[in-house]
Amino acid sequence: MNNTKILINGIIKENPVLILLLGLCPALAVSTQAENAIGMGAATTFVLVCSNITISLLRKVIPDKVRIPCYIVLVAGFVTLVQIVVEAYAYTLYQALGIFLPLITVNCIVFGRAEIFASKNRVFSSFIDAIGMGAGFTLALLIIASIREIFGSGTWFGMEIPILIDNNIPIFTLAPGGFVVFGLLVAAVNKFSKTKARKDFGCKGCPQAAVCGKGDIK
Repeated sequence: MNNTKILINGIIKENPVLILLLGLCPALAVSTQAENAIGMGAATTFVLVCSNITISLLRKVIPDKVRIPCYIVLVAGFVTLVQIVVEAYAYTLYQALGIFLPLITVNCIVFGRAEIFASKNRVFSSFIDAIGMGAGFTLALLIIASIREIFGSGTWFGMEIPILIDNNIPIFTLAPGGFVVFGLLVAAVNKFSKTKARKDFGCKGCPQAAVCGKGDIK
C-alpha cells in the first residue's frame, strides 16, 4: 500500500470513528462544541504521530512479550506532554476536555495503530498512517460537534447563528443527542460508502487484515 492510500484510508475509507467505530467515548463526550472537537483531535493526532514514529523506530528492539507495556509507557509519556502544554497555553480547552485528555493514553485508536501498523512498518509510512488516522478522527469529531453545537446551542465555534440562537434544541448538547447524531452519521456513511458493515467479524472480514498480514486467514 503506497503512502497516498495509507493517508486516504485513515481519513475516509477506514475512518476510525465513522467506519471502524473506535474512540467513541471521547468522540461523543467532547463533541458538544466544534472548538473542543478540534482540540481533542489535535491532541490525539500529536500522540498518534509521536507514538507511531517511536514504535516504528523501536519495533526491532522491543521484545514481543513486553510490547504492550512498552507501548503504554511511550503513549503515556506523550499524553503527559500534551497535558502540560494544553494546561499551560489553552487552559479553557484543558478544562473543557477534562478527564478525556489523559484518557488518550488508553485510546484504542492509538494502541490499534501501534500494534497493527507502526510495529510492522517503516517510520515514514507509520507517520503517514498517524496523520491519516488523526485527520480522520478530527474530521469525524468536527462533523459531530458542528451538528450538535449548531442545532443544540445555535452557535458555531462560539459565533451566534441568527434564528437558531433563539430556536435551538438543547437535547443535541446532551448524551442522547450525541448518540442520535452519531447513529445518523454512521447510517449515512454506510449508505453512501462502498465500505459496508461486514457480517464476518473474524480476521478475514477485518478492514485492517491486509495491514497486519492476516488477510489470508479463512
